[in-house]
Amino acid sequence: MERLQSTLVVRRALLATCDRGPSDPGLLPEAAVAVDDRLVGWIGPDAAVEDAVDLSEARQIDAGGRLVTPGLVDAHTHLLFGDAGEREKEFAERCRGRSYLETARAGGGIAATVQATRASSDGALLAAALTRARRLLAQGVTTVEVKSGYGLSVAQELRLLRIVQELASSLFGQMTVAPTLLAAHAIPTEFAGDREGWVRAICQEIVPAVARERLAFFCDAFAEEGAFTLDEARRVLRAGATHGLVPRLHADQLTAGGGARLAAELGCASADHLEHVDDQGIAALARAGVTACLLPISTLFAGGERQAPGRRLLDAGVPVALATNVNPGTAMSENAALAISLACLKLGLTPGEALVAFTAGGARALRLADAGRVARGLEADLVVWGCRSVEHLAWHMAVPHALLVVKRGRVVHQADPRTAADCAAL
Repeated sequence: MERLQSTLVVRRALLATCDRGPSDPGLLPEAAVAVDDRLVGWIGPDAAVEDAVDLSEARQIDAGGRLVTPGLVDAHTHLLFGDAGEREKEFAERCRGRSYLETARAGGGIAATVQATRASSDGALLAAALTRARRLLAQGVTTVEVKSGYGLSVAQELRLLRIVQELASSLFGQMTVAPTLLAAHAIPTEFAGDREGWVRAICQEIVPAVARERLAFFCDAFAEEGAFTLDEARRVLRAGATHGLVPRLHADQLTAGGGARLAAELGCASADHLEHVDDQGIAALARAGVTACLLPISTLFAGGERQAPGRRLLDAGVPVALATNVNPGTAMSENAALAISLACLKLGLTPGEALVAFTAGGARALRLADAGRVARGLEADLVVWGCRSVEHLAWHMAVPHALLVVKRGRVVHQADPRTAADCAAL
């Protein structure tokens, strides 16, 4: 049999394939992964790689027993926004006891970021988003979802999604970018007395234009007290689906509003947040096969006392994803490692389950069949971590563990071993 001609091989790895279900990271000790151009071409024992694979032209990386996983899939972010000093002041107020809803009712929150985003140039918004994306890359993220939602006018929402397209082009070969329309994020000030007018503008103007220009894969809505009612969110997501946009939903974040049941009704790719989901909502998600995308950094940052019931969701058979939710109001952090640790400490997931949720689970939330797992024929998105167990990844909190990141078979990030956690130079 002719041997595979490899371009890159990672050897002596504790490989987590993340392809064996939600509770099994699929650990293979002393394993090797051989890449054929941009795809995984061979997986097996390190002792067998030289017989199975032609390594004469391959870059060889000795993992030295370190953990190697799929690239992380961050399935929920708001990377694109203009910097607003008001959000820093809101954070200080939150530390004094003011709630997120109180801030929003007083005209702050999303509205402050909308004002700053509208005032920012395209170049400034793109540059800031690139910086945030590269921080995620340094954390091991190779696929990232990016939402609009801080434009909140027909022209501005389209503008933001066009910038997301520029972001995707700028990151091509380093990260995969999945764009999402989130015009149903808040009621803009111009429509303060005409909610119906804004919902109609989303459904009849923004959604068709986004679909026509192919600016987004998904259509999202924020169903919550102070944001959009279930009926309004239903109308927006149905309009999106009519135009080929896959529905997703911010659900049951601040109150038990029935968002999970709406996500199940509409067959959403994911229901996100779910801090206040009830038993009926969990059962509905399980029956519909909707992925629960959990965002524990947001709960921590916003000072929420109620955590998403990760353990209950998994035990009920709901697929689970984990994401950072990078945004200026409730999760100003690109720290994927922190999300993994919080999922274990606060949501009831094991370290292995948290890793699967941030890889295969995230890919499921984005309906990406070729991401989040290490398997032959899939794109070679890999991370060599500066630790030798999945447990260590969760145990040493909020530090940069990613030593080396591979995207489509090419090394796209290599950490300085003097600052990467618990690792030595490869």
